[in-house]
Amino acid sequence: MKIIGGAAAGWPLAARAQQRERMRRIGMLMFSAADDPDSPARVAAFAQGLQEFGWTIGRNVRVDYRWGANNEESARPAAAELVALMPDILVATTGSTARALQQVTRTVPIVFTGALDPVGGGLVASLARPGGNITGFAGIEYGISAKWPELLKQIAPNVTRAAVVRDPIAAGGGGQMGAIQAVAPSFGLEVSPIDARDAGEIEPAIRAFARGSNGGLIVTQNVLAQLHRKLIIALAARHQLPAVYPLRLFITDGGLVSYGAVPTDNYRRAAGYVDRILKGEKPADLPVQAPTKYETVLNMKTAKALGLQVPDVVRLRADEIIE
Repeated sequence: MKIIGGAAAGWPLAARAQQRERMRRIGMLMFSAADDPDSPARVAAFAQGLQEFGWTIGRNVRVDYRWGANNEESARPAAAELVALMPDILVATTGSTARALQQVTRTVPIVFTGALDPVGGGLVASLARPGGNITGFAGIEYGISAKWPELLKQIAPNVTRAAVVRDPIAAGGGGQMGAIQAVAPSFGLEVSPIDARDAGEIEPAIRAFARGSNGGLIVTQNVLAQLHRKLIIALAARHQLPAVYPLRLFITDGGLVSYGAVPTDNYRRAAGYVDRILKGEKPADLPVQAPTKYETVLNMKTAKALGLQVPDVVRLRADEIIE
């Protein structure tokens, strides 16, 4: 009887331990393709964030990935596949992937890692009180855009004209363009937009702009510019146009200089929201947060190819210099 009683007494403890270690399921919708060179670092940052909060992939949490292949049309069926797996929570990496998930479910919690304009894009009611089943982290603050004309002028003082490569219909595009236009005259820059909807628009527009003298480029943060980044970088090199970019990935592909948020940091921080929601908090009560970590990355090989003498003020502000 003592043995039976001891076993029975032990069951509640075992049951509680089993409950604590119940496998939770996360569905993660990446906008990029599975073979995108930047995807592993972002996935690893999210996994590291989970680990910091006691979630170990394979022990008490499972992450199912689907890939949008850099295409909104591909993201929609991928979103449906993830929701069909009945996850406890979903993670979206862009505004478009977040919308794709929202179209499938209004009940499963969603955390986004890089929406450019969560309110304007219709994802949340407000930054402070998102409402609904979704919250997350913005990909940019518009004030950052105002730094790009300054950086362009610092690294290429002779530039007096700047073409702003943008997606005219993207959420957040208007805010970035407005911030650039507001400060450009104070740096002696005349700015004009170049739409980045497809390669057929980008190439002739940059070619026509480059016929003038003292020109440079400012590339805004948007998905289409990232998709066409190798073309934009190649055109900037061909036409000898100094260019400022919004993210490090442009510089590792041969761009001149970037200033912007560190995307992997938002992935790591998103794990904190995932943890809080899995422990019972509601997305509606968790405010959308702005990026907190920014970096300047400089490619000296590209600077030399453009014949630029990089001033100390740019070198000193660089967090990373690619030789």
